[in-house]
Amino acid sequence: MPRSSPYVITLTKAEREELAARARKYTSPYRDVIRAKIVLLAFQGLANEAIASRLDTPRQIVSKWRKRFSLRASRASRKRREGGAPPAFPPSVVVEVKALACELPARRALPLARWSLAELRREVMAHGVVAQISGATLWRWLSQAALRPWRHRSWIFPRDPAFAAKTGRILDLYEGRWQGRRLGPREDVLCADEQTSIQARRRIHSTQPPAPGRAMRVEHEYVRRGAWAFLAAWWDVRRARLLGRCERTTGIAPFEPLVAPVMRQDPCRSARRLFWVVDNDSSHRGERAAARLQARWPTLVLVHTPVHASWLTHVEISFSLVQRNVLTPNDFASLAAVTDRLLRFPVRSTHLAKPFQWTFTRRDLAAVLAKLARPRPAAA
Repeated sequence: MPRSSPYVITLTKAEREELAARARKYTSPYRDVIRAKIVLLAFQGLANEAIASRLDTPRQIVSKWRKRFSLRASRASRKRREGGAPPAFPPSVVVEVKALACELPARRALPLARWSLAELRREVMAHGVVAQISGATLWRWLSQAALRPWRHRSWIFPRDPAFAAKTGRILDLYEGRWQGRRLGPREDVLCADEQTSIQARRRIHSTQPPAPGRAMRVEHEYVRRGAWAFLAAWWDVRRARLLGRCERTTGIAPFEPLVAPVMRQDPCRSARRLFWVVDNDSSHRGERAAARLQARWPTLVLVHTPVHASWLTHVEISFSLVQRNVLTPNDFASLAAVTDRLLRFPVRSTHLAKPFQWTFTRRDLAAVLAKLARPRPAAA
């Protein structure tokens, strides 16, 4: 019979909501997500062994975090009953520090690209916000607000004036609609794109396989053996099949041999309409490309993504799978070896692949566009 823990977890409604949000946040560190789930399951009355089994986590970890949360809650409750000691820093200081962390260093004429914890601490003290403060205190304040000013991510602002309309019709296709009507059983959706500059890099020394306590070892130096462009179509987003070919370069001429095998095979050959979702690469850009392809294949309807929005095509997800599973680490004796692996992977994946669960809808699109439309502070 499982042992019952002496540390009982009690949570307020606000604490439950905060922990539940933390447990769902896929961008949070894994350890934070697991700790939140441990506390929530402990609150539901599960024993440590049951929690450990459900989360696939050692029981000692579950026991430690149940105990730590329980003791911390007890101390906080006792301080509230006793009045507690006054905080070392008034709330106004915490707010000012967080506001500073949300500024770009360039606004303060500092020769920094972004804040580090040490630089932020130096700036806080240099401007007299506080006389002294530890890095641990700053870290705690920033963590409470989920602020990590030393990190950054790249993004691109929508530049296509018809971004909403073009994106909306692609999202409709993924939900099985076109111009307000449901797609019929003989109407399919495909995505096509090109992954350029796939190099064959022969390592100076042979790659060593993994061993107990040691990861695979790949030599840093290499010799270039040429490069391919991988043209691929995610064949029918509802059936999940990848078709690809290798070419020396991209363009109109290399793209058409990708289209032909798809259009000549069932179910595409007998389809009433076949929607091809593509980006704005020169191989299939604009109305001229749409007219050229439809003249040869009357059932083909070319649907372009907005400019700089290749992420809207399912084939981009398949390219990420190819990059992770086929090309990394890159150690090929020749360009022919790259070709062999690239062309055999779709055959293998046909028996294993499942359609991608596309969850970004028109509602999500409207929320993103509304967020982007909010006034932004002027750049320094």
